[in-house]
Amino acid sequence: MKALPAAIDLTAVKRFVVGGLPVYSIRGINEADETMREAIYRTLIPDALLEQYDIDPHSLGDAAGNRLVQFTCPHATGSVEVKVWHQAGARDPLLYLQLADTVNNQLCILLFVVNDPMSPRFDVDRDWSGERTKFGTLRRNVQAETMAMQAGLAPGQVRRGLKLTRKLVPIFETFVSRLGHQIFFLEPLAYHTALLFERYGCAYSQGRAKMEWINREFTPGGLLHRRLDGSTPFRQPDAYRTIRGRSWAIQDGILGEPYTDIRMYKRVGVNGSVCTFPHAIW
Repeated sequence: MKALPAAIDLTAVKRFVVGGLPVYSIRGINEADETMREAIYRTLIPDALLEQYDIDPHSLGDAAGNRLVQFTCPHATGSVEVKVWHQAGARDPLLYLQLADTVNNQLCILLFVVNDPMSPRFDVDRDWSGERTKFGTLRRNVQAETMAMQAGLAPGQVRRGLKLTRKLVPIFETFVSRLGHQIFFLEPLAYHTALLFERYGCAYSQGRAKMEWINREFTPGGLLHRRLDGSTPFRQPDAYRTIRGRSWAIQDGILGEPYTDIRMYKRVGVNGSVCTFPHAIW
């Protein structure tokens, strides 16, 4: 089991440094040796998460010596994946992060997923034949989705979350600051995710007008409200009242087109003060 050396204390420096020079990108980090790369990417993992699941913060393993954290960050690439499991052999990670450089050398959070391993699992990520659904964007497992919705989950969730987003956003802010940036970008895959990002201070670089249109048309008398006709489990007449209800209806195709072309950003230390669904409840 590999351990992170105690000699590397990146919390004591303002900027990430590789080879004596500050780095500005994921690609720059990935040019470092494996130990340094992992030490830097370790800062993306909340200490509280490791403590909660008895994962050693230095070895990143359990008491039996099993490594429970994986960093995928090859040389000559501008992307990184971070996976944290609660135990060896677990089906789903506690935390999954995917970050990448943008074409103009900014940082984008492509995906992050948080799972409560003790909660029931719903196979919305596989269809009836076992093929991947890609969070329901390629194909759907309607039976599993219905059960997940009834259990209080949102589209794309295979398990209940751990309410980590409030802790992750400041971690992302610190990470990009130490790369010399004051902004990072996000790509919400679902309506409820975009609204969640709004609550944590993110704004829109693309798609705000679409989000405002969705809110307007879900209100009584609007086009989307009229489509809540009970024709499927995801289109119940009162679904417009909640974030989750709307998101499931959108997952069900109520827009008449895929939920795409939404881009968001977060400025470090700045609240975007955007709300496209006022007084929303989950």
